[in-house]
Amino acid sequence: MPDKMTVLVGTVGQGIVRSADGGETWQRVGINQGLHSDALVRTIASNPKQPELVYAGTDKGLYASRNAGLNWQWVDSPLSSYCVWNLAIDPVEPNVMFAGTGTPTPAGIFRSTDGGQTWDQRPVEVAETCPAVGSPRVTGIAIDPQNRRNVWVGLEVDGVRRSTDRGDTWTNLNGAIPNPDVHNVAVTAGPPKTVVVVVNNDVFTSTDDGATWKPVRVRETFPWTYPRGIMVQPGSPKVVFLTIGDTTPGRTGTVMRTKDTGKTWESLSLPVQPNTAMWVVNIQPFNPQIVFAGSRYGYLYRSDDAGDSWRKLWREFSEISSVLWIPG
Repeated sequence: MPDKMTVLVGTVGQGIVRSADGGETWQRVGINQGLHSDALVRTIASNPKQPELVYAGTDKGLYASRNAGLNWQWVDSPLSSYCVWNLAIDPVEPNVMFAGTGTPTPAGIFRSTDGGQTWDQRPVEVAETCPAVGSPRVTGIAIDPQNRRNVWVGLEVDGVRRSTDRGDTWTNLNGAIPNPDVHNVAVTAGPPKTVVVVVNNDVFTSTDDGATWKPVRVRETFPWTYPRGIMVQPGSPKVVFLTIGDTTPGRTGTVMRTKDTGKTWESLSLPVQPNTAMWVVNIQPFNPQIVFAGSRYGYLYRSDDAGDSWRKLWREFSEISSVLWIPG
C-alpha cells in the first residue's frame, strides 16, 4: 500500500528522482520542473519546520522547492558559480543555513540568515589542492544541538574546521585527527554529547568539544573499513547510523548502528547484498522509525523499525549522493 510520503533521491548526473508514494512509483525531475538537465546533485535538505521547503546543492549552485521537490527554482546567489556539496539547516532557527562547496570549484563555507535567499562566504582557510581529489570539498556540516553557535565542518581531503560563533570565525583542527580525508561529521546530544568525525579508514569521537579524540578502530570492530555516511536518530541522541563499504566504489557494504553514542556497534542485516559501498543514510524527525539508506551505485533500502529489518526498493538509480523523505 502506498505511503503518504515523498521520497527524493539525489543522483550524480541524473538530477533528482522523486516518489510521491513512499517508493512505489518514481519520476525523474525534468527541466520543465525547473532543475537543469543531467544535474549533479550532491546534497538535499529540507526545512525542519516547513518540510515541503527543500533545497538541493548541485554543480550549478543552489536550487529550492516549495512543494516537496515537485518544482524547483534556481537561487541566484554567490553559490551560483560553485558546486554545492553540503547543506545544514539550524533545527531551531531554520532561516540560518550553511552551505559547503568544492570539487571541481574551490571549497568554501557560505551562510544564509534569511532562509537561503541571500548568502555570504565565511572566512575559512582551505587548501587550494589536496591529494586524491584535487580541489577539496565540504563533505559534512554539523550544528551542535546543545550549543548551536558551534558548527563543525569536514573537508575531503583537508581535515576539520570548527566555529564557536555561528560561522563568523573558524579554527583549523588539522593534526588533532591524524587523517585529513574527512567523509562526514555529526554531533549528538548523548549523553555524553559527542562529536563524530568520519574519515576514510576510521571514525573518531570526542566528548570534550574536540580537545581530545578517540578512534573507533573500525578495522577491529567493523566488517569493512571504508565508512561514509552518518546520521543521528532524531529523538534518540545515543543512536547513530553509519554507512560503510569495502572501498570506493567497492563491491559491498552495510549499515552500522550504535545505541551507546559510539562505544559499541552492530552490523545491520540487509536483505540484498549491496552492489557497492553503502553511501548515504537518512532519518527524519516526523517518524524516526523510518530509515532510508543507499549504496553508491543505486540500491535503495528502507527500514520501518529503526534499522532492525530492511527491504530493498525495486527502483535502482544511478550514483546516489543523497536521500530525503518528507511527510504528506
